[in-house]
Amino acid sequence: MIRRLGIGVLAIVSLALLHSSVSQAQSVMTRHVREVTRNGQARSLGHLSSTQNMRLVLVLPLRDQAGLDKFLQDVYDPTNSSYHQFLTVDEFTARFGPSQADYDAVVHFAESHGFSIVGTSRNRLNVDVEGTVANVESALHVNMGVYQHPTENRTFFAPDREPTPNVSVALWHISGLDNYSIPKPAITHKSASGRARSNATTGSGPSASFLGSDMRAAYYGGSLSGSGQSLGLLEYYGSDLTDLNTYFKNAHQTNNVPITLRSTDGTSTSCVSPSCDDTEQTLDMTQAIGMAPGLSSLVVYVGSSDSAIFNAMATASPLNAQLSSSWTWYPADPSTDNPYFQEFAAQGQNLFQAAGDSGAWKSNSEIYPADDPYVTSVGGTSLNTTSAGGAWSSESTWTEGGGGISPDSYAIPSWQTTTANECSACSKTVRNGPDVSANADYTFYVCADQTTCTANEYGGTSFAAPMWAGYLALVNQQLVANGQKTLGFINPTLYTIGLSSSYDADFHDITSGSNGHPATTGYDLATGLGSPNGAALLTALTGGSSTPGFSLSASPSSVSVTQGSSGKSTITSSVTGGFNSAIALTASGQPSGVTVGFNPTSITGAGSSTMTITVASSTATGSYPITVTGKSGSTTETTTVTLTVTGTNPNFTIGAAPTSISVARNSSGASTITTSVSGGFNSAISLSASGAGNSQSVSFSPSSIAAPGSGTSTMTVKVGRNARVGSHTITITGTGGGVTHTTTVTLNVVN
Repeated sequence: MIRRLGIGVLAIVSLALLHSSVSQAQSVMTRHVREVTRNGQARSLGHLSSTQNMRLVLVLPLRDQAGLDKFLQDVYDPTNSSYHQFLTVDEFTARFGPSQADYDAVVHFAESHGFSIVGTSRNRLNVDVEGTVANVESALHVNMGVYQHPTENRTFFAPDREPTPNVSVALWHISGLDNYSIPKPAITHKSASGRARSNATTGSGPSASFLGSDMRAAYYGGSLSGSGQSLGLLEYYGSDLTDLNTYFKNAHQTNNVPITLRSTDGTSTSCVSPSCDDTEQTLDMTQAIGMAPGLSSLVVYVGSSDSAIFNAMATASPLNAQLSSSWTWYPADPSTDNPYFQEFAAQGQNLFQAAGDSGAWKSNSEIYPADDPYVTSVGGTSLNTTSAGGAWSSESTWTEGGGGISPDSYAIPSWQTTTANECSACSKTVRNGPDVSANADYTFYVCADQTTCTANEYGGTSFAAPMWAGYLALVNQQLVANGQKTLGFINPTLYTIGLSSSYDADFHDITSGSNGHPATTGYDLATGLGSPNGAALLTALTGGSSTPGFSLSASPSSVSVTQGSSGKSTITSSVTGGFNSAIALTASGQPSGVTVGFNPTSITGAGSSTMTITVASSTATGSYPITVTGKSGSTTETTTVTLTVTGTNPNFTIGAAPTSISVARNSSGASTITTSVSGGFNSAISLSASGAGNSQSVSFSPSSIAAPGSGTSTMTVKVGRNARVGSHTITITGTGGGVTHTTTVTLNVVN
């Protein structure tokens, strides 16, 4: 996402450097065209001025993706010798960054097409360029248009098609090609939400409002301060540090943390009211510093695009082990920022992301990147303390806190599968959020915009995310003092603790209230695992839990086996508190004709066992949850493996109704595509269409039918205003599980 000029990534390779006379035009690896421009929801208003200047970030893809995936698996596996052996920026670049030759080729290509190079990066991912619209259209083979925004009272610019530069290297994305989605802070005023009053009764700030130091007292209460740790904040606007100074003055406190305002792409670090609002930027600083008042530094990364800001965070010197973002937006492609997020994880950095302030996530919720599996998503609660500056007393769900099933349909990560199996409302195949939570109610003291400070008027998960980043700084301070590595990406560890017998001691499990999803015992879609339970969670995260315990997980958690065959899953035990006893494994819930064995039959401490599932030829097709139980003394833990038994000839059929549609020019028509499965078929079925004619566009909603493959999708055909009258045979192709079938719909274009 780019604040003024859009979101994206580009990589362009020079033919001259490759000593090649001709390169083939090829698609960039991620999407750029907004659906509203493709389907006509955004009305075209004409062409963007060819002389207008644009700033783009040309981003190359990572190298050896399979190797990086394996490294990330190993570096967060406590049983692996690479555990927490994080890479430096230079080491990451050498192993997984683009080659110097490819990077130089991108620079040369950009210059040869009239762009000015205005920024380069040490990991060789980003090349920042400036040029005119004419340069952009010529280099990328697009037309830059101006459109009326379908939901906001403004216009935006965007390309009319996917860029196809003449390059010989596979490239990732072009940041800056549209400004359809402008990032918004995850903060809300109680007047906008309809809240008549605040929940504040026990804060130590004016009008009993909470200060950042109150959150430290409620969620920690110890002597660690974040000393030796550096924390980074993502911001799309600069700040006036006068507001930060006013906050601490009015709170009768002293800030001792050095603040650096760093522009990542030439964006101004200044923010002076009324032309600029620094409410979000200032509160992020107060919450991070309030939780970790002894930080060695706090760096505010200011920029106009996610590509610029995230890459600056990934290449900083020194790196910030804890990062926080309180801004959300709609990406053109939800995979756009994964190269940066994976680099964070490889380098031992953790990004906390506010989960949004509109309650339960819906398919169109503007909460990205809160549902990305490489970030820690932070939801909201309503907190009470025992007194001003006092300890935690009680906590319930903040009704407006974000959470639910990933709107961007990210696949569920391995560290969440076991937890999701124990959560009735959770998806078993798609990422769930939030991961954790903290106070976000209208209970805070806020100073901003060089004017009177406010008490109990603002709330939002943007308070909770930097709070958690500050808490991680305390954890990492303790780890360094113990002679250990910092924690890095914390989600695998958080969910291991959540599955352990010490969960209730380490987290405040929020069990009351709702954000549209009810809070329940254990993990839920309202508050995730909950909020930090003082020093207990810190002790567990540093490996010093006083309560020995273990948890089990399965990978994969879903196994598909053909009748008469067998399949495998790896059962892994993770331990806390120095647990090192034998864990006996058993299975239950398997259907008739299915046998389950483990090798070895028990695990001692942290380790793994191979689970073999053998299916008889007579076993009925279908899905069966198999419960794997680990028992050690009086401690029992479980995980679930879903077995899908398929027939020897899995198949599906595809059909359309109606099979013929008549559509006038400049209008739309629809047909329902239906698929049915047989023989134990169990796969998502992707849909595509051909033969509609050059003046027509065809789309499917949904674009694929989810596993096991039976379902419907609405095919919409939009006929152009200059379409030729007559008949077209549209061939609809369904592909899944190695099987492809087609059906047809006759389109009759009429006047």
